[in-house]
Amino acid sequence: MAPLKSMEKDHPLIDTHFQSFFEDFLLYDLHALIASADNHSSSNTFKQGIDQLLSVIDAKLPSLRNGLQLLQDAECNKLLLPTGFQGIDALLGGGLRAGQLTELVGPSSSGKTQACLTSASTVAKNGGSVIYFDTGNSFSPQRIADLVGQTSGYVVGNQAELGPLQRVMERILCYSVFDIYQLFDMLQQLKINLKSKIVESDHRIQLLIIDSISSLITPILGGSGPQGHALMISAGYLLKKLADDHNIAVLVTNHMVAGEGGTSKPALGESWKSVPHIRLLLSREYGSNVCNISTLKHPSVASGRAAKCTMYL
Repeated sequence: MAPLKSMEKDHPLIDTHFQSFFEDFLLYDLHALIASADNHSSSNTFKQGIDQLLSVIDAKLPSLRNGLQLLQDAECNKLLLPTGFQGIDALLGGGLRAGQLTELVGPSSSGKTQACLTSASTVAKNGGSVIYFDTGNSFSPQRIADLVGQTSGYVVGNQAELGPLQRVMERILCYSVFDIYQLFDMLQQLKINLKSKIVESDHRIQLLIIDSISSLITPILGGSGPQGHALMISAGYLLKKLADDHNIAVLVTNHMVAGEGGTSKPALGESWKSVPHIRLLLSREYGSNVCNISTLKHPSVASGRAAKCTMYL
C-alpha cells in the first residue's frame, strides 16, 4: 500500500490503521465499503478517511468537458493509421484512429494476427513506430518481411534490397508478454518512457498492439473473487489513457468462446465489452483466404456494417 502510505503525512486520517481497513479498496463497491465501516469500532474516523481519500482522487481527475470541447479534441486527434486492408479501413473510416482502442474479435485462424502484423508493417512503412506485445509467440519477422516484400515490389532475401525492410523492422519493437502482471509492468514503463520522450527519438510511437489481450486476462477471471475483474478493468483503463494522453492508436485481439445455445461470443464478458471504442468481428470460412469483417461497436458507424478482404494466412 505504498501510494496510500505516502499520503499519511499530508492527510492524517489516512493512517496505518485506516490503510489496514482500506487495503482492498479497489475491489469493493463504495456503498459496501461504507457499510463495512459502519460495523467497525472506528466507524466515524474511517468514514472521514474515505471522504478525504475520495476528495484527493477527485482533485486528480480531469475536469468534465462539454460537447464542443470533445468535438475540438476529436478534430485535433484525428490521425488515421491505414491497416493495409481496404475492407477494414473502409469500416473504420480510413484506418485505426489515434486516441482510441480498437478490438479485433474472432475465432482461431480468422485473421486477427495477420491483421496485427499487416497493420504493424503498414504503419512502420509510413514512418511511424509500433510497440507490439506478443502474448502467444505469434509474431513472425518473416511474415513482416513477406508483407513488406509484397507491397514494396522487391524480393525478400535480396541483400541489395535490405534497406527498406531494415527500416520497417527497426520501427517495430516487439516484446513477449505472458501474464497480466508483466503487461502492467510493460505499460507503466511505456508510460514513463512516453512522458520522457525516450521512445520517440527518431519516430513517434503511433501504434500499440496486444495480440492477444484475452490470453492474458482469461486466466485471472476464474474463481469467485473480484480481483480478476478489477485487474481487467484497470488494464483497459490504462490502455485507453495511454491512447488518449499520447495520441496513440491501440489495437488488441480477443478470442471467441461458447455462448448460450452453442453460439460463439467474444471472451472477457459483458464488463469488457464497454472498454474498446471500436469492436470488429472477423470470420473466415475453412480453406478460404477471404475474411469477413463486421462492426460490433463503433462510435459513428452502425453495428452490423460488413466488408470483405483477402488475407494470406
